[in-house]
Amino acid sequence: MNFINELDFARQLDQNDPLRAYQDRFHIPQRNGQRLRYFCGNSLGLQPKSVRAAVDHELAVWQNLAVEGWFEQDEVVRNQPWLTIHERSKPALAHIVGALETEVCAMNNLTINMHLLLTSFYRPAGQRTKILTIGGDFPSDMYAFETHLRARGLNPDEVLIEVFPQPGHDTWQPADLLTAIDQYADTLALVLFSGVHYYTGQVFDMAAIARAAHNAGALVGFDLAHGVGNVLLQLHQWQVDFAYWCSYKYLNAGPGGVSGIFVHERHHADSATLPRLAGWWGYDQPQRFAMTKGFMPMPGADGWQVSTPTVLAMATHDAAVQITAEAGMNNLRQKSERLTGYLYYLLNDLVHIITPSDPAQRGCQLSLLLPEQGRQVFDQLTAAGIIGDWREPDCIRLAPAPLYTSFEDVWQLGHTLRDILARRR
Repeated sequence: MNFINELDFARQLDQNDPLRAYQDRFHIPQRNGQRLRYFCGNSLGLQPKSVRAAVDHELAVWQNLAVEGWFEQDEVVRNQPWLTIHERSKPALAHIVGALETEVCAMNNLTINMHLLLTSFYRPAGQRTKILTIGGDFPSDMYAFETHLRARGLNPDEVLIEVFPQPGHDTWQPADLLTAIDQYADTLALVLFSGVHYYTGQVFDMAAIARAAHNAGALVGFDLAHGVGNVLLQLHQWQVDFAYWCSYKYLNAGPGGVSGIFVHERHHADSATLPRLAGWWGYDQPQRFAMTKGFMPMPGADGWQVSTPTVLAMATHDAAVQITAEAGMNNLRQKSERLTGYLYYLLNDLVHIITPSDPAQRGCQLSLLLPEQGRQVFDQLTAAGIIGDWREPDCIRLAPAPLYTSFEDVWQLGHTLRDILARRR
């Protein structure tokens, strides 16, 4: 598409946008009665208007049925029993991540799920003890690696292989990770890192990485915190062994919202023998209340559940992910490429953008480096009603999320930043 730096052009794009009505399904933040331009969905998505009714519904079930809400339906509130609340989001999640419904489950929070899945799928044996990851991944993942390995009597400095970008590059070249997998093939037990890098916004070729890891004899998993609801995923087809994600960014399920996991169906047959940290909610559902000794997991990804689900958070989660699934990931991705492409066009001559210029290697985020007075520029954007994200020491992250960001929002951001930088010169 040939872009034009004009407000009328941006408004015409909005008029022709088949997803434009979805913006009205979200609460757009305001300040002093003025609508803000929100570019921080990579940190916290906006509140869908449907979540209040979803939570109120479960409060009514609690009010009318109390403990029987776990098992009984009620004609007044027309509820589904809480016992199977994790099943409500399965069709939507399966669509969003490209999976079978049996391969996905909403549960826990992201780093908890990382530890649970590492317990099952990091299985060092003989010389195969190494985990390959990317250098500078999200800190929570690195803390999880460090403590998980030490808890298992292993030294992270000896086990963890971190692959950094080549000198002089802000991001990884397509061959960097594949070369590293080949280099360490004989010692790899697991390849695990973010599918979309939180700082740069770079999208990795997860299909190629999964093939390379399996060819090397290793298992492969992905942290999809910044990928789910953002980029097209085909986890089942790519033969990814496992993945996990949060729901409060592009899925808009609320601050600290329920996480989710994917476990490929080829691991379901031996799920009873896979090592795991278990709890009663992962126990075979028809026999759960027999309260007998000896863990028997539910089939599929559901068997990795641990604790009783938080019903109100699950209600928010389900209401939110239904919107993403309804809009359709192909449609969202098409709009995302146009939105982010327009933002790149408007900003490329103003600042240093470290996010790849290739649309196939980026999602809904551009990361700008401003080594001089970057924080002051960010604060001026905020004062002008444009909400982005600041990352030390000199990075502004901006995420035009296609469900609620308009092309006019993008144009206004470009116009405002150009004006701020011109005045600072």
